[in-house]
Amino acid sequence: MSDWFLQRPYGVRFEWGPTGAQRLAADVACLVVVDVLSFTTSVTVAVEAGTRVHPYAWRDGTASVFAEERAAALAVGRRAATSDSPWSLSPAALRRAPFTPRLVLPSPNGSAIAAAAAGSAVVAGCLRNPSAVGRWLAVRGYGTPEHPVAVIAAGERWPDGSLRPALEDLLGAGAIIAALQAQGVGPLSPEAAAAHACFTHTPDVPAAVAGCSSGVELARGGFAEDVDIACELDAGTVVPVLADGAFEAQRAG
Repeated sequence: MSDWFLQRPYGVRFEWGPTGAQRLAADVACLVVVDVLSFTTSVTVAVEAGTRVHPYAWRDGTASVFAEERAAALAVGRRAATSDSPWSLSPAALRRAPFTPRLVLPSPNGSAIAAAAAGSAVVAGCLRNPSAVGRWLAVRGYGTPEHPVAVIAAGERWPDGSLRPALEDLLGAGAIIAALQAQGVGPLSPEAAAAHACFTHTPDVPAAVAGCSSGVELARGGFAEDVDIACELDAGTVVPVLADGAFEAQRAG
């Protein structure tokens, strides 16, 4: 692939989906995964409670083995949660679930992006923690041409498996890019600047997320509380950082 698509020499870059993450990961020092509805929002909720979260590309026959090897609870699908298996991709369910020290959280988008980022530092970002993520990155010298950051909007999937760019992830990525710019790092690639503009020029971000396709789908499916939690703009102070195969809580400073 041509170097043109790596967004060199910018300090802050922006791309979409697992393929975009895989392409940029080897050329950046840090990768920020943004999957607002709901992987990275769920990760923030879990690590705030002290849980270490192991990402897993998707729930299949090997996920239970993966969880058993790590003595971890295994999250189930939103509608499959029970009193015996209360952990799921739903951030609302995770808030209500009993504490578990380790959790395997399967996701077809956010987890796949984290897995594609081998070799780079990996952070989970969303609308709940952009300022904390921006500070954490800037304090550690990320976001410059010498130590670039790639902010990856996860997006969703069409029925044929192709990427569906998702507004909530564009807004989440834009929030993190805006926080990075406020810390004085950069420069922003044109792609990152466009995501930044989308966030800063959206007058009511929670309303946009609630009213977009993904937000409506979740709300009408009975998970409006998940959308509400995802829209807790800048309510979180914890930065989930991938270390030894699991996201764990770090503070911005």
